[in-house]
Amino acid sequence: MKASELRDLTVEELRQKEQDLRKELFNLRFQLATGEIENPRRIRTVKKDIARVLTVITEKTKLSETGR
Repeated sequence: MKASELRDLTVEELRQKEQDLRKELFNLRFQLATGEIENPRRIRTVKKDIARVLTVITEKTKLSETGR
């Protein structure tokens, strides 16, 4: 997922995306603990996607606070 794609979403959509990614991360960690995980690198990807979403949320809220 690219940051440019995320910037097209609203803050509410971004918050929903963050919740979905956190649920996926939980499930991936659970699979890792039980030894059922198919792609362990997906954990890293999901964590980075969460960080991207949070960054874009911060950008959007900062812009709305300054009135731009």
